[in-house]
Amino acid sequence: MRNIWLISDTHFGHENILKFEPDFRPYDSVAHMNEVLIDNWNSKVKPGDIIYHLGDVFFGDKEKFKTLWPRLNGKKRLIVGNHDDIKFLSSGGFFQKVMMWRIFKEFDMVLTHVPIHTDNYRKVNWNVHGHTHSKGSPKGNYKSVCCEMINNTPIHIEEVLKT
Repeated sequence: MRNIWLISDTHFGHENILKFEPDFRPYDSVAHMNEVLIDNWNSKVKPGDIIYHLGDVFFGDKEKFKTLWPRLNGKKRLIVGNHDDIKFLSSGGFFQKVMMWRIFKEFDMVLTHVPIHTDNYRKVNWNVHGHTHSKGSPKGNYKSVCCEMINNTPIHIEEVLKT
């Protein structure tokens, strides 16, 4: 079994996410949220594992992010989200790869940030996505790996379709 993990919409450093998602992010502060996310991430992802972040990595202070990000285990790959600063995230050595989507035929899924129409992924049956936060997925063959839907903890790629 390859150790490939998925997560989306961590929103490290984003003060307002605590107001937007209070039931799923019940933290005293953004610093508290960041530490919980780091602990949860590292409890699953080991240094040699691969982790796909399906976008909306962080908001705010880039200098703080530069000190936070190296604390996270794994070989990180980014599926770009609508709030991501692509130039910054692709130039700082934060990710091994930066892409718009990733098809995994062997897991019967395409990874995206925003849910996409089924006509756009005929080679596989499932769209694993982020972006929707606590709203979950559209009806059909969609699975959300937003923090709010996976207890703020990365999920193994082989477990996604079992939930």
